[in-house]
Amino acid sequence: MSLTFYWYPKCSTCRNAKKLLEEHDIKFEEVHIVEQNPSREVLADLYQKSGLELKKFFNTSGQKYRELGLKDKMKTSTDDELLDILATDGMLVKRPLLTDGTKVTVGFNEQMYKDHWLA
Repeated sequence: MSLTFYWYPKCSTCRNAKKLLEEHDIKFEEVHIVEQNPSREVLADLYQKSGLELKKFFNTSGQKYRELGLKDKMKTSTDDELLDILATDGMLVKRPLLTDGTKVTVGFNEQMYKDHWLA
């Protein structure tokens, strides 16, 4: 299983997720989500495979989210419009994102990682 781990190194949640994966000898490719923001196509693919609502992919606690007034835009924008916005800046993306190409998790919860990636 080849994993891709989209993260922001300054994010403590991302560091905790990475530490858990490393403690269990899980191999993964790291992608710095700000330096290598996922493309719209990649984000659309992750969204489709996740089974989650698109709003779960947004870092709603981030400064950029507030600056752009995305709380209100979330209510009226289409998925296509939201994916376009999400692809503009890695700081808008909730992290970490972890995928094996077929399943996707967004954010970090230790039990979720144990259930999805360590089982």
